[in-house]
Amino acid sequence: MNFQEPFPIQAAAIPVLLSGQDVIGQAHTGTGKTAAFSLPILQNIVPKGGIQALILAPTRELAVQISGEINKFAKYTGIRNVTIYGGQSINVQFKDLERGIEIVVATPGRLIDHLKRGSIELNDVKFVVLDEADTMLDMGFIDDIKFILDLVPEQKITALFSATIPPEILRLAEKYMRHPQQIFIDADDLSGEGIDQAFLIIKDREKTDYLTKFIKENRNGQTIVFCSTKDRTRRVAHELYKANFNVVSIEGDMSQFRRDKSMYLFKKGKADILVATDVAARGIDVPEVALVINYDVPNQNLVYFHRIGRTARAGGKGRAITLVSYSSVGDFRAISGQTKVVMTDLNKELGIEVKIPDTLKREVGHRGFVGGRRYTGRGRYGGGGRRSGGRHEHGERRYGNGKQYYGLRSRW
Repeated sequence: MNFQEPFPIQAAAIPVLLSGQDVIGQAHTGTGKTAAFSLPILQNIVPKGGIQALILAPTRELAVQISGEINKFAKYTGIRNVTIYGGQSINVQFKDLERGIEIVVATPGRLIDHLKRGSIELNDVKFVVLDEADTMLDMGFIDDIKFILDLVPEQKITALFSATIPPEILRLAEKYMRHPQQIFIDADDLSGEGIDQAFLIIKDREKTDYLTKFIKENRNGQTIVFCSTKDRTRRVAHELYKANFNVVSIEGDMSQFRRDKSMYLFKKGKADILVATDVAARGIDVPEVALVINYDVPNQNLVYFHRIGRTARAGGKGRAITLVSYSSVGDFRAISGQTKVVMTDLNKELGIEVKIPDTLKREVGHRGFVGGRRYTGRGRYGGGGRRSGGRHEHGERRYGNGKQYYGLRSRW
């Protein structure tokens, strides 16, 4: 496994969980949280003992990632796990459950489907983990989580991991956890340690040219490009394909099969570039990602740090570049004000003058003030998951069928 020494969240949380105490852990993405809860679980459950551990995750990508890591840790233990998520045939999941498993990693919506069908029972659960709890609440899963937690035994060990601890999480912990020990690892550190952060202010119509320039300059590994909408994700991926880049994409209108295929190609290094909406910001752990490009400025400060956290994983190094359109300067100022590092100004480095029209200058000033408020953990992340009233389908799309895709494109 190439473990030499534990990361801070692992060193702090593992002994507490092994002692039988509940844990609330606040740590950012890429800090080793999966091992922090998986290893204590594997130490305390037995093969062929029924479902003894339940891990809830907000997105399919994150659930699959967690299961993959557990499979590595549990290789010689005889302990099996299954991934339960919407978009995959429920019959496939029935077959996996019938062979006997000890750990369930699930998104809340599909897990409830199984609970109501009786194909999953939680009577023997000893461990419950809520991973990325703030995102699950933000995506509207609070009622689903309460429904699930009401079905597990009272005598259990519960671990809750989150990048932020809003009041809703504290209320959830008060009801369902027993005197949890709180562990805060760089709770207020939004610096993006190990990441060389840069920005370039340009007109929106100029973004694609600079996007291709920066991708060509990245010779250290793979690239992830984040877009704000599904339409722009399709358009950017199509334009990169036309420029002869090896690119795949993930956005909300794709089937689960094609989405899984896209992730497989990217993780195996068979695709150099992944273009995605924010649904992927917490579900990708690919060590070879050397560059993250924000094609669009995110609408929440914390989303920015989740995006750039796809590079410099597990203490490594990486680079993140944000392409800032004139109309998004105010939003970006709010984000940059939260960082504790000096960002590289590529306008100065490349000699590109910023000429914001007078009609936008007033808006930039206003949005900079409003956007400067500290993020409170409320809002929406792009795509993924179950909300009241329906579900979203996700998938992957490769390009090469001659179809044209158009996104919204402004002058500025």
